[in-house]
Amino acid sequence: MQAESTRHVQILLQKMIKLPPIQAQTLLRRIPPSILDSIIPHFSNSSPILAVLYESLVDIYVKSGQTNMGLQWYVRMKEQGIEVKPNTLNPLLKAMVMENDGFEKAWRVFDGEKGKVKLDEYSYGIMIKGCCEAKNMGKAFEVLDKMRETGFEPNVVVWTSLIDGCCKNGEIDRARELFERMEVIGMAPNQHTYTVLINGLFKNGLKKEGFWVFERMKESGVLPNLYAYNSIMNLLCDDGKVSRAFMLFDEMLERGVDCNVVTYNTLIGGLCRQKQVAEAEELVGRMKQRGLSPNLITFNILIDGCCGARNFDKAMSLFHQIVSEGLLPSLVTYNVLISGFSKVGNLTMALNLLREMEVRGIRSSKVTYTILMDAFIRCDNLEKAFEIYSSMMKDGLAVDVCTIGALINGLCAKGNMKEASRLFQSMAEKQIKPNDLIYNMMISGYCKERKSYRALKFLREMREKGMVPNAASFRLTIEGLCNDGKRKEAEMLVGEMQNLGLKPSILIYNMVSLAKDTDREKNSMKC
Repeated sequence: MQAESTRHVQILLQKMIKLPPIQAQTLLRRIPPSILDSIIPHFSNSSPILAVLYESLVDIYVKSGQTNMGLQWYVRMKEQGIEVKPNTLNPLLKAMVMENDGFEKAWRVFDGEKGKVKLDEYSYGIMIKGCCEAKNMGKAFEVLDKMRETGFEPNVVVWTSLIDGCCKNGEIDRARELFERMEVIGMAPNQHTYTVLINGLFKNGLKKEGFWVFERMKESGVLPNLYAYNSIMNLLCDDGKVSRAFMLFDEMLERGVDCNVVTYNTLIGGLCRQKQVAEAEELVGRMKQRGLSPNLITFNILIDGCCGARNFDKAMSLFHQIVSEGLLPSLVTYNVLISGFSKVGNLTMALNLLREMEVRGIRSSKVTYTILMDAFIRCDNLEKAFEIYSSMMKDGLAVDVCTIGALINGLCAKGNMKEASRLFQSMAEKQIKPNDLIYNMMISGYCKERKSYRALKFLREMREKGMVPNAASFRLTIEGLCNDGKRKEAEMLVGEMQNLGLKPSILIYNMVSLAKDTDREKNSMKC
C-alpha cells in the first residue's frame, strides 16, 4: 500500500513541476505533508528530479503569496546540499522585501548566502531596491560595492532605485550626483529615472530644478510617462498655475500618452481651487467621453469645490449622485460636507450629516471632531467645543496638535489665558510638540491681556526650539513691552527681527520711538 502511495505521489510530483504555479499548488494540496516528507528521502541528493522538486516547491509557495512556506522549503533544500540557483533565490528575496516588515528577513537570507550561493546581478538589484524602500541607504551602497567587487556593473534599474531611495530619504544632493554619474559612464537615464528625480526634487521644494530636469528629459528624446506628466501637473495645480497644467495635458494627449483618472482628478482639483466649478464639471464630461469613469475621489473634489464656492445645493446633488453611480460616500466625503456647512455656520446641517454618517457605520475621525470643534469655537460656543473634545477622547482617538490648536485658539480669542495655558501645558503630558502656530496664538493672547512678559517668555521659548515667530507676534510683543515701559527689551526684539530677515514695520519703529520719548520725559521730570 505504501509503495503504491509512493508511486502515486511521484507521478503527481512529476506533473506538478511542469504546471503553472496556481495549478501546481492545487495539485500540491492533494499530497499530505507527511507523505511528501516520506517521499523526498527516496530521491538521491544528486537526482535532478529532487532539485527540480525543491525549486518548484519554493516557486509555488512564493508565487501564491506564502513566502514563509517558500522560505522553509528553501532552507531544507540547502540543508540537503542541493545547489541553489539565482532563479530560485531571487523570487524569494523579491517576495520578502515586498512584504511589510519583510526587509530584515530578506537581509538575513541575503547576507547569509554571500559566498555560499551563486548570486547574479538581479539578486543584488533586488536587495538594493529593498534597502532603498526600507530607507537604509547605508546598506544599499554596501550592496552596490559588493556587487561591483563580484564583477557585476549596476544597470539602469539599479541606478534608478538608488536615485529614488536618496530622494525619498532627503539626500537630494546624492541623488543628483548619481544622476550625473550615470551620464558620465554612458548609462542613459530612462523614463523612470527622470520621473523619480523630478518627483524627488519637487518633494524637496526644488521646483525650478524639477521643471528643468523635465525639459531636459524631453530634449534627451526620452518621452515623459504618465506618472511624470501627472506629477508635474499636480505641482502646477497646487501652485495655482492651472493654465500651464492644461498646456501639459494637451501636450500629453498629442504625444499619445494615455491619461488616467488621476490626471483628470488633478486638473479638476486645480479648477475647483480656482472656484471654476462649472469648468471642472465640464472636464468630468470630457473624462467620460474618453471612457473613464469618475471615482469617489472625483466626487469628493467636486463637492469640496462646490462647498468652497458656497453652492451647497450642487454639493448635495453630487453627494446623492455618488450612490447612483454605484459608489458609496466615504469618511472623506462626509468630512468635506461637514466642513463646508460648518464654515458658513450651518451647524444643524453639519450635525445631521454627522448622524447620517454614523448610521451608515462610518466612525468619526480626528478630522471630523476637529472640524466641529473649530465650528463651535467660531460660533462662540466653547462649552460645546469642549464637549466634542471629551467625546473624541472617549472614542479612544488620540488628540493631535491641530485638535488642541483649535481649542487654544478659541480660548485665546476669548481672553481665557488661564485655560489656554493649562491646555498648552497638557501637550507635554500627551507628548505633543506645540508648533509655531500655537506659540503665535499664545503670544497674541497674552499681548491682548497686557501680559507682555509672558508673551516674551513664549517668544524666547519658541526661538530656543528653532521656530521663527511671525511678524504679528513680534509686533504685538514689542507693543506690549513698550506699553509696559520695557523699552530696552522692545529694542532687542526689533534687532532680533532684523537678524531673522523680518523687516520691522513703520508702526513698530514709531512705537519704539514713542517709548523713547516717554522715557526722556520721565527722566527730565526726575531732574
